[in-house]
Amino acid sequence: MKVLIVMASICGGMAVALAWTFTKSCDELARLGSSKAVGVCQKELAQKPDDDNLQLHLGVAYANQGDDVNAVKWLTKSANQGNTTAQNDLAMMYVKGEGVTQDYAKAVAWLTKSANQGVAEAQYNLGGMYYSGRGVTQDYAQAVEWYTKSANQGLAKAQFNLGSMYVNGQGVAQDYTKALEWFTKSANQGFAQAQNSLGLMYAGEQGVTQDHAEAFKWFTKSANQGNAEAQYVLAVMYQMGQGVTQDHAEAFKWFTKSAHQGLARAQYDLGGVYYLGYGTTKDYAKAFKWFTKSANQGDAEAQYSLGVMYQQGQFVKQDDAKALEWFTKSANQGLAKAQFNLGFMYNNGQGVEQDHDKALALYGESANQGLAEAQHNLGAMYHDGKGIPKNPQTAKQWFNKACDNGYKDACQYR
Repeated sequence: MKVLIVMASICGGMAVALAWTFTKSCDELARLGSSKAVGVCQKELAQKPDDDNLQLHLGVAYANQGDDVNAVKWLTKSANQGNTTAQNDLAMMYVKGEGVTQDYAKAVAWLTKSANQGVAEAQYNLGGMYYSGRGVTQDYAQAVEWYTKSANQGLAKAQFNLGSMYVNGQGVAQDYTKALEWFTKSANQGFAQAQNSLGLMYAGEQGVTQDHAEAFKWFTKSANQGNAEAQYVLAVMYQMGQGVTQDHAEAFKWFTKSAHQGLARAQYDLGGVYYLGYGTTKDYAKAFKWFTKSANQGDAEAQYSLGVMYQQGQFVKQDDAKALEWFTKSANQGLAKAQFNLGFMYNNGQGVEQDHDKALALYGESANQGLAEAQHNLGAMYHDGKGIPKNPQTAKQWFNKACDNGYKDACQYR
């Protein structure tokens, strides 16, 4: 009996909703993206064929149905009558090449007409054209000018872009205080990217006293809206206990969310969490999976970690050739520990033809970055004259550096 009552209520509600939809006007249906919008707008236009607002709404209705050619036709009619919203929308069709051949110059012309009449969205879009140099010569100062006009009207994404330009000193003198002001305005409107940027400022002492609790607050707001970078930083904060009580399970949760969105650094750290078993069960198979995803995006740490797994035969069959491949990719990006491991393989002929010259060069690159193990091994090569002439003085210099960096075995050679 209860089911029948519920079903009757739903059906009654549908009847009311349908009646309500049919009484709506062209502009309301177009804004709602209703499939009825084109028909209703055409009927209204038949009564007022020169109404620029109806032309605009019919253009929007066609665009919502995927008919870009007719969308451009009606937006053009409206724009030519001076409708500022149509001018902005038509410009963006030219930017994207939807229903018309892509033409940045025409887009800029229409955006300029609309922006000069105070349309915040057009001002924002025109700022973007000057920023990227599409249809105009790249001009950061002009981008700042138009973003400022739009931001002063309260458009959150313009406020964010303006804040970013103050951070980077593009078109304006670098000014973290101004950046903080605009990020805050945008973040308070719920703009996820601005919330993330605000979190970064509080975390890194840019224009504001470092405040991990405040940073955590803004990262959380952004992360909850799906911002992958904020999710990653939030995971790190839970992992490190910065601005929040340390919680490896929460860190694991946020690393996972960010990694699934394709952020390479999050994929690497998620692999590390599975590798070490922090906040989840240790799982080399899943560690390998996420290291691989990250490494294929070029993350040097992930490439190194894959090298280690192949070198030690963790989850995968031990394979020096594969280890060499991944250590090489990582070392070529300047990662000191990858340079050291690669140097070790060349020095000992492990998975590759022995080459003391390459070993010496790789140890040197790593040692110059302060890696104590590399400093020790470099000292040992000069001490033993292994593949190179003996040089006790140079050997001692490297042993001293290694000892100072906490490598105890090197201290006996002081």
